[in-house]
Amino acid sequence: MDLNLAGKTALVMASSQGLGKAVATELVREGTNVMISSRNTEKLRKVQEELNAIGKGKVSFYPADITKKEDIQQLVKETKRVFGSIDILINNAGGPPTGSFEEFSDEDWENSFQLNLLSYIRAIREVLPDLKENGGKIINIASSSIKQPISGLILSNTFRLGVLGLSKTLAEELGPYNILVNTVAPGRIATDRIAMLDEIIAKKQNVSKEEIAKKTQESIPLGRYGTPEEFAKFVVFLVSDVNSYVTGSALMIDGGSVKAI
Repeated sequence: MDLNLAGKTALVMASSQGLGKAVATELVREGTNVMISSRNTEKLRKVQEELNAIGKGKVSFYPADITKKEDIQQLVKETKRVFGSIDILINNAGGPPTGSFEEFSDEDWENSFQLNLLSYIRAIREVLPDLKENGGKIINIASSSIKQPISGLILSNTFRLGVLGLSKTLAEELGPYNILVNTVAPGRIATDRIAMLDEIIAKKQNVSKEEIAKKTQESIPLGRYGTPEEFAKFVVFLVSDVNSYVTGSALMIDGGSVKAI
């Protein structure tokens, strides 16, 4: 099946590792030109070399702190300078700190808002002129917590729902321009973030990280954590021409772990 992604341009936020890197990798394999970004220049350089070695889509990078408006603006300008107009935006950000309600200050809440919601809003605002002219796809990466809150992740639980509301509203507003907007909600995908969360839980329960991972995987109908590649392939399907009628949806990529309907 031809996804018709060759020659298109995608901006993938927070893409030097984890889910962002996995999505960038699969896009490059389809011949998409990709701008990757994070705060770590050295990591970006290594990922650029790795992805350019695939020999299909071209990869460039631009370091940016997505909690800063000016950085996002410059990132979008650089993407357009290198590749021309933008066809695809993948919004992504690192997870906020773990903890309970009483542990967090106003500053913690404000920082998480900047990282996990406002950065998405700002990136969409900057790419919108291109997308309105040519049509395109926006994917907002959230979390399975949009369906089922996760214990100890109140910051994530709160702002991921904001992402869902943003996506649903924009799908209606931008539909006339042939811009499709969807939320993808990863469950337990085997990334460094999930390993860190397992370790935090293990310390609280005074057991090994391996024991927590085993117990958690047993609760997932498919019996295992997902891989970043599995997640990325589904995202790439959503931003391809094969998807021409799915918008405003929240799609779970969780192996069936969320029990909510």
